[in-house]
Amino acid sequence: MQHKDHFKRLEHLYHQAKIQELFNGSSICVSHSRAEITLPVQAKYFHGADAMHGAVYFKLLDDAAYFAAASVVHDVFIVTSSFQLNLLRPVSNGSVRAVGILRSHSKNLYVAEATLYNERGKEVAFGTGQFMRTTKPLAQLDGYVQV
Repeated sequence: MQHKDHFKRLEHLYHQAKIQELFNGSSICVSHSRAEITLPVQAKYFHGADAMHGAVYFKLLDDAAYFAAASVVHDVFIVTSSFQLNLLRPVSNGSVRAVGILRSHSKNLYVAEATLYNERGKEVAFGTGQFMRTTKPLAQLDGYVQV
């Protein structure tokens, strides 16, 4: 399989996940060792002080780092084994963009970073995740094979 086909299948897998029903309007672009996700900020993501909840920051950063790592894994599904999150400033309007980059990998462990930016390009959060291989073949995932 060509790398571009793998990237498109990963993008499809992202959009087909049931959790994405809560994050309508998001988009993803996967390339080699990199992933970028954008999301329009909506009031439904806010905590009690009218800014985006940390859970949304986490999801975007984890997904961007995850898909950056998954871009180099062509045979099996990987999972997040740990993620360190740092929140820098609140977001209450516009859109956000998470950029994930694969930093290193070994046979079974992948380390990726992600940074979240507001629509003015200002960094609002960052994180580092560790991802590990499972035994679940990508070919068995409906969202991956249907492109």
